[in-house]
Amino acid sequence: MRKGWVVACAVVGSGVSFVLVLVVGVYVVAGNIVNGVGGGSVGLAKGAVPAAYQTLVQKWGNLCPALNPALLAAQLYQESGFNPNAKSPAAAEGIAQFIPGTWATHGVDGDGDGRRDVWDPDDAIPSAASYDCELAKYVRTVPGNATHNMLAAYNAGADAVIRYGGVPPYAETRNYVKTITTLEKSFAAPVTRVDPSEQAATAISYAQSKLGTPYLWGGEGTAAQGGRFDCSGLTRAAYGSAGIALPRVANDQYNAGPHPKREELLPGDLVFFSDDLTNSRAIRHVGIYVGGGYMIDAPRTGAVIRFDPIDTPDYFGATRVTEDGAKALPIAV
Repeated sequence: MRKGWVVACAVVGSGVSFVLVLVVGVYVVAGNIVNGVGGGSVGLAKGAVPAAYQTLVQKWGNLCPALNPALLAAQLYQESGFNPNAKSPAAAEGIAQFIPGTWATHGVDGDGDGRRDVWDPDDAIPSAASYDCELAKYVRTVPGNATHNMLAAYNAGADAVIRYGGVPPYAETRNYVKTITTLEKSFAAPVTRVDPSEQAATAISYAQSKLGTPYLWGGEGTAAQGGRFDCSGLTRAAYGSAGIALPRVANDQYNAGPHPKREELLPGDLVFFSDDLTNSRAIRHVGIYVGGGYMIDAPRTGAVIRFDPIDTPDYFGATRVTEDGAKALPIAV
């Protein structure tokens, strides 16, 4: 959620001058964007960002050195699950979850239509990037990792980062920095081979033990459900047996780790399927890869847990589940 610390700072001492500098800086940063932002070297994983926002995230994610498209995507996913109509109990609004006071001073007209609309991703995504980069600029002389300091300033305030000479010793802030930088890996296109999962064998063994079990929509394998599963219930239980807590639904499980290419699949990878190959939020099915082009999955009502081929027209991609990746996922998106 977008914090209201900037507004709070305005009522005490030197905070007034800080707010003025930050407000002016955000508009200067946004005003310097002409015909796009620098290319950068970090690409987005296939389909990880909905197609409607992919160009915006790739463009504005390269606004400054402390930011990259995958990091910006991770923030948007953590804030709203890419929902442009999201509204929190604390009145945070839009895809980037700005609270009204912060939007009033830091929202920018990203699409140049003469309006700053928090509900319009064409404005809200550029505003999120501009805000991040101005925070990075303000704490640029602080020792340590520039991206970590930027994220800490976003969560706890730039004054706290400066005062502590880096990420403040606040549990919430340190967890926020770790969460976003971990999620970043699930939105970035891999540039090297993805390391194998240590828990894959346990997950596969569990799934194999369920072969022949009838499918049940919403099934999580409970005694009341006769030990039956649906697709994501099976994968969740399989990795749960290895000590990794996955989200309940398939499209959230997609972000539980980095994404190996088809030719790099290893047993234990989760494999996903969708009717929209441009948008991970549209994923409708998941299985556990076992090698040789096959997965174990709970396919549909009337079928049983079984081996199925993965090379079908609706194959979306894969995720190599990591413990940190699963822990970083928001409880609800």
